[in-house]
Amino acid sequence: MSVSSTIQQIQFDADGLIPAIVQQWDTGEVLMLGYMNDEAVRRTLTEGRVTFWSRSRQEYWRKGDTSGNAQYVKGAALDCDADTLLLQVEQVGVACHTGTRTCFDAHELSPAIGDEPDEDSADDNQ
Repeated sequence: MSVSSTIQQIQFDADGLIPAIVQQWDTGEVLMLGYMNDEAVRRTLTEGRVTFWSRSRQEYWRKGDTSGNAQYVKGAALDCDADTLLLQVEQVGVACHTGTRTCFDAHELSPAIGDEPDEDSADDNQ
């Protein structure tokens, strides 16, 4: 499938953006979330380096151009609704602008832990 065909499938939001989850390709570690417009998607899929659209600066930024912490594309997929992009990358250096490996290690939450019901209790609820 061509890049143009892929971009036509994407369900961009009202601002013309799609969230892009960035994951380390070999470990599955979730590194960060960024946003892309159609041109950022095109650049990412054709150049092999991740490019985002900065919502605050209203400009493109290619991960690693100033920091050296680059992301090299190893795989990409759209979710079932074509409104979220998953990018599998080789992360060089840290992913987060704060200097940490991932953007998801700063505010660990304490959610209630759910358990799948065992077969006996599932039968009781029918």
